[in-house]
Amino acid sequence: MKPTLVVLVGPTGIGKTELSLSIAKHFNTEIISADSRQVFKELKIGTAAPTLEQLASIPHHLVGNKSILDYYSAWEFEQDALLLLDQLFAKQQTVLLTGGSMMYIDAICKGIDDIPSISEEVRKNVWNQYETEGLDSIRKQLKLLDPEFYKEVDLKNHKRVIHAVEVCIMSGKAYSSFRTNTTKQRPFNIIKVGLEMDREELYNRINLRVDTMVEAGLFKEAKEFYPQKNLNSLNTVGYKEIFAHWDNEYDEATAIELIKRNSRRYAKKQLSWFRRDQEIKWFHPKEKEEIIKYISSLL
Repeated sequence: MKPTLVVLVGPTGIGKTELSLSIAKHFNTEIISADSRQVFKELKIGTAAPTLEQLASIPHHLVGNKSILDYYSAWEFEQDALLLLDQLFAKQQTVLLTGGSMMYIDAICKGIDDIPSISEEVRKNVWNQYETEGLDSIRKQLKLLDPEFYKEVDLKNHKRVIHAVEVCIMSGKAYSSFRTNTTKQRPFNIIKVGLEMDREELYNRINLRVDTMVEAGLFKEAKEFYPQKNLNSLNTVGYKEIFAHWDNEYDEATAIELIKRNSRRYAKKQLSWFRRDQEIKWFHPKEKEEIIKYISSLL
């Protein structure tokens, strides 16, 4: 009998953390986080990482296990999470994966293409080019190295453009040549549960959470990393707006409003992404009993 991975997804601020604790407790299992920022141990407030109390109540994995100085991608996450699942399934039939990072969820459920690893030297050189010459320089290089991918990539997404150029340089091949988009077969069953709610209710929750983060010391936390603001790990909502405030682009009140706005925009993007997946069964986060019954019916 194959083991089962329960996947709990949803937009930022909807209440995945609290619900995941209840689900894990009910099925006497452990939690693997699929959050691309909670993986960094230094970022606690701005990523709404689980509290020490929450971490102590249920075993969590891939939370706070990397430094902001480390490079970490969906490919590395796939390798780490699959290794973890082998270990966890050896002692239990059900494991819970929860988070809102779309690429991380897809990496486990569908697999991602075997993209070559990037050397530190290549990564450093490309990022130095980006920081000194700007994104347009990287775009032009991508157009030359891989015109096919250049036509389809979001040219405003600097991380995607930079990564494609890194792969081209590292491999000597076009980035598009590695993209097969083939779903990998997994040795476990997958049950997908999605959380949704009325947009106004969700946006109010997001706004309140940002206020709570600010009260908890978000600006103080960000201040510690201001000298390292150009790190890829810090190019995320909550930190980049504060860094821009300290760069005299706008005042503190505007920074807070922008964090709220950009968090709402990210939530909308997450929902659009997840709603394309017909395997996800949707619930309101308050429907805890219904969610547990649904999962139980499929186990």
